[in-house]
Amino acid sequence: MKVTIYDVAKEAKVSIATVSKVLNQTGRISDKTKRKVLKVIEELDYRPNMMASALMGKQTKTIGLLIPDLANPFFSELARSIEDRGQELGYNLVMCSTDYKMEKENKYLTLLKQKNVDGFILASGFENLDKVEELIKQDIPVAIVARDFPMFPVNAVALDDFMGGYQAASYLINLGHKKIGVIARNVWSNRERLRGFKQALKENKLEFSTDFEFIEGSSVEEGKSMAHKYLSGSNVPSAIFACNDLLAAGAIQAAKENGLNVPEQLSVIGFDNTIIARIVEPPLTTIAQPIQNMGEQVMDLIVSLIEGDQKEKIRLTLLPTIVERGSTFKYDNCGVNER
Repeated sequence: MKVTIYDVAKEAKVSIATVSKVLNQTGRISDKTKRKVLKVIEELDYRPNMMASALMGKQTKTIGLLIPDLANPFFSELARSIEDRGQELGYNLVMCSTDYKMEKENKYLTLLKQKNVDGFILASGFENLDKVEELIKQDIPVAIVARDFPMFPVNAVALDDFMGGYQAASYLINLGHKKIGVIARNVWSNRERLRGFKQALKENKLEFSTDFEFIEGSSVEEGKSMAHKYLSGSNVPSAIFACNDLLAAGAIQAAKENGLNVPEQLSVIGFDNTIIARIVEPPLTTIAQPIQNMGEQVMDLIVSLIEGDQKEKIRLTLLPTIVERGSTFKYDNCGVNER
C-alpha cells in the first residue's frame, strides 16, 4: 500500500501541515521536529506526489534539460556538471536528447511541461526560436547554455565561440600553416567558430579553403570522411581545424589511413577539450571550453529564477583557451611539419 502524507504525520506525531512545511522547506520548524519528520519519511520510504504539488502551485524541484547529442562527450560532460550542481541545490534533472531534430525538441518540451517541471535548460544545438519565445511568453523559467539567443530576454551561459575559432586559426597561422581545412557542422556554435576562423585568415591575408562544406553530423566517422576529402584533393592542407574533438579524432584517423603522420605531416586541432582529446593518439591540441563552470553557472541561474531571487536576466560569456598537446607542429615551407 502506498504511503501517504497522513501516514507520515501519524507516525511522527505531528500535523500534516508540519510534514508539508518540512517537505517544502517553508515555515518555522524546530530542528528537532524536522529531524524526526525526515527520519519517518526515510523509514516509511515516503515519496511525495510531485504532480499534485505542481497543481497546487508548488515546485516539483525538477528541471528539464534538452541536449542535442548525449553521445558527444562535450554534452555528456556538460550534463553531468549541470546534474551535480542541481543535486547540490536540491533539484533533479530530466535529460532528453533531441538529435538536433526540431520535432524532438517540440515533443520533449510538450512532455516536460505536462510533467510540470519547474523550468528548462536548453543546450547548444537548440534552433527552435518559436519555442523559446513561447516559453518566455508563458513565463516559464528558461536558461540557455553553450549558446545564446540575443534576441530574447533570457538567462544564458555561453562560450565566445567566435573567439575560439579565431584562436584556432591564429595558433595554426603562428605555426606557419597557410593551407588549413575546417570541419564543421551547420549549427550555431560551429558557425560562430567558423566566422572567427575566417576573420583570423582575413587579417593574415590568407584564403579560406574552397573545398569546405558543412557536414551533416558531429561523429568521428563524419570527421574522417571530410578529412579524406581534403587529403585527396588537389590543394591538400597542412593543418585541419575540427569544430569538436570527435571530428578531430576522425581527421587523425583519416591522416593515418592516407599514410600521413600526425603531426609531422598534418597538424590537427580540435574544440571542447573533452576526454577524447586526452585519449586519442597523438593527444589532441584543442580549444578548451570551461565545461564544469558552464554547467554550474547555468544551474545557478535557472534555480535563482525559479525561486524568485533573480530580478533581471543575466548573460554570461566565458572565454575559451588553447590546450597544447601532441597533434600540432610547426610547419616549414617544404610541406612537412617540424619540431
